[in-house]
Amino acid sequence: MQSLAKPRALEQLHPLAVHLQSMSYVDVTMRWKKDASFDGVPVLSHARDIRPLASLARLLSPSPTPVSAVSKLQRSLETPDRRVTSFLRRFPAAFVESVGPQHNLPWFRVSDAAARLLREERDVFAARRADITGRLRRLVLMCPRRRLPLRVAQGMLWHLGIPEDYFKDPDHGIEHDGFRILTSADGVICQDNDGDGRELGLIDDGKGQEMPLSVLQMKFGSVADVPIPLFPSKGLRLKQKIKDWLEGFQRLPYVSPYEDFSHIIRGSDVSEKRAVGVLHELLSLFVTCSAERRRLLCLRQHLGLPQKFHLVFERHPHVFYLLLKEKTCFVVLKEAYMAGGDTAIGEHPMLELRKKYVELMEQSREIIRCRRSGKPVELESKVYDNTEDPLKRCLKNL
Repeated sequence: MQSLAKPRALEQLHPLAVHLQSMSYVDVTMRWKKDASFDGVPVLSHARDIRPLASLARLLSPSPTPVSAVSKLQRSLETPDRRVTSFLRRFPAAFVESVGPQHNLPWFRVSDAAARLLREERDVFAARRADITGRLRRLVLMCPRRRLPLRVAQGMLWHLGIPEDYFKDPDHGIEHDGFRILTSADGVICQDNDGDGRELGLIDDGKGQEMPLSVLQMKFGSVADVPIPLFPSKGLRLKQKIKDWLEGFQRLPYVSPYEDFSHIIRGSDVSEKRAVGVLHELLSLFVTCSAERRRLLCLRQHLGLPQKFHLVFERHPHVFYLLLKEKTCFVVLKEAYMAGGDTAIGEHPMLELRKKYVELMEQSREIIRCRRSGKPVELESKVYDNTEDPLKRCLKNL
């Protein structure tokens, strides 16, 4: 039977569109190289102990307190020692031990030198409050949603130089600094599965105000191709292909951490340069321009960083230094310690206080050495008074 259907004219097919994506990725793999200049900075080498020491000093009172009152807080304090008692005994210049009235249990009180540091810390925060809390505002503005889970913001207070009871004590009045705490009643959808639904936001939501300039923009101006300051460590050698890639990397467009980045292709070199700029700006806000690498991981999704952004620290050893100390890895911004006066990074108001805490640690080491050897030693310090210390009668070793 003959088909009644008319044959269709064959249409000329257009050639298939072929999309070629140019990839300029260079596999930068370098072994970690020790830099003694950073290992010798006291505020960095003692960074792991400063935070629990300051936290315990706030918990203890000038009068003797049983160690059982703080021993259960070991996990939240993150003391390197297994027991809080061992940690307190490591720093006799900050904590004075005595025997309790019953069962010969150890009691501790904060030393006069540590108490003076706490008062000085409160005075500095009151005098420089706008500058210190402004760093927290910058951190919130770096988030695309202009919000940050309260649990994450709480973990950043120590690095920003803000009292750790800033959100808990109503006397601080965070609304005077432009912050507000949002709850589920405000229609907040928390992105943190472990959170309680509370987020830290801005009263003005960052609207109607000009975004701040990053540290790199303040140094080089608001140009398109802002370079990342490089500070090679002594003896660190890069392969020629990595040097060529790094020169091209510096000429890439710079995207401010406070700008919209939705147009950037993920996995591109521009995306990597933005990640370097975000981490550079973040570390410049901290007191010591450094932080534990694991503490930065919780900021990944809130700052729009790639999944494996921690590899940026290894791919850019001229910008960041990884300080390995007692099974802990700290990320240090090199510009803050190697640029001298040629930098727009301002010194944090709390930096001098952190140095005084380190001084107490060094004096504690000297006291322990004096006790073990039986040799007298004279301690001189701005935060230390021999008349107020248990070893006030120690004389200089002749």
